[in-house]
Amino acid sequence: MDLLEVYEKRRSVNFFEKGREIPQDILENIINKAVLAPSAFNLQPWEIVAVKTKENKEKLCKLSNNQEKILDGAITLMIVGNKNGFATDSPVWEEMLISMGGNKEAVEGAQGAAGFLYGSTEERKLKFAESNAGLLAMSIMNMATYYGVDSHPMSGVDFEGIEREFNLGEGKNLVMLIVLGYFDKSKELYPRRPRRLYKDIVKEI
Repeated sequence: MDLLEVYEKRRSVNFFEKGREIPQDILENIINKAVLAPSAFNLQPWEIVAVKTKENKEKLCKLSNNQEKILDGAITLMIVGNKNGFATDSPVWEEMLISMGGNKEAVEGAQGAAGFLYGSTEERKLKFAESNAGLLAMSIMNMATYYGVDSHPMSGVDFEGIEREFNLGEGKNLVMLIVLGYFDKSKELYPRRPRRLYKDIVKEI
């Protein structure tokens, strides 16, 4: 499947085949390719919580306006942005030091820039977490399509309630949920609705 096919085939699926699991190797391949998504300074300020068990699916469903797709899908991923992912204790800085041939001055310069750009206000911290995790989320859904797995992103949920219930931790911001599974072919999807195109959304200046 080429990139154009991925874009054309990806749909937000509401109905999932109950009881059909995603093989672990396929799930890992999806994530391990999706993390090629870009991020600021390659800081990768994201984490994923994969909700698999019946008990945790039920908890999550209740905090997501009882949307049954969470119960029916194979897995729901919590896409979590780290608002403090630019901090000097991030393991990515050590990797950068190695990649830059031990140039400590360059790494310290990058740390200072990242601290200012993303950590100087709470608003910037939140934007940092959400924008980078959003890039990962779309990458996951595209890779899922490539591997024949369907998906549905969800933002109509109790974000604060989920963060508390699942103890996501200090500075961790739930950005969205993504249900993964296989479309229940006994159901029908609505036809894809029209998209607003270049002429509708682009202002040239």
